[in-house]
Amino acid sequence: MTDHPDLTLRVAELADASSLAALSVEVWVATYLREGVGDAFADYVLQEYTPARMRAVIAAPTSHIIVSQNRMGIDGYIRVDMGAPAPVVGGPDVEIRTLYVQPRHQGRGIGAALLRAGLAHCAEEGVARVWLASNAENTPAKAFYLSQGFERVGETQFVINDQSYLNDVFARNCPG
Repeated sequence: MTDHPDLTLRVAELADASSLAALSVEVWVATYLREGVGDAFADYVLQEYTPARMRAVIAAPTSHIIVSQNRMGIDGYIRVDMGAPAPVVGGPDVEIRTLYVQPRHQGRGIGAALLRAGLAHCAEEGVARVWLASNAENTPAKAFYLSQGFERVGETQFVINDQSYLNDVFARNCPG
């Protein structure tokens, strides 16, 4: 349960694309750009999180997005991608690609509610196990995933241009 009385979880619609793009930019910049904005990161985030790209993801048959919406608008979302093999030997092939909550709404149970909804969707689809990657320096996210029943199963690299960044890979069983 969240402490947001007006919170609604629902499946994303094409009309949500701009809101999802803006929220993604906000969370990505706040999480990963702690020492200034370099060209490579600016180019990445502005190319990756556009309304057109978000519409394509919402429409993709292999992606499923659930949004949390308060009385003012969308404040978080989870994206689950089917057929996305984990970068570890024997890992699952369903990825929790994104779990973003606006920074000012974090710590209120929204992320946990979205994660439960995403895992329930996976269980309904017959998925036994899911995986996700988190920046190795993102201590709050790693603690959150461990508290939600994930276990660290390996590592991978996130690459932008010629720079690579260590990511921890986590996995857990779906309910049911």
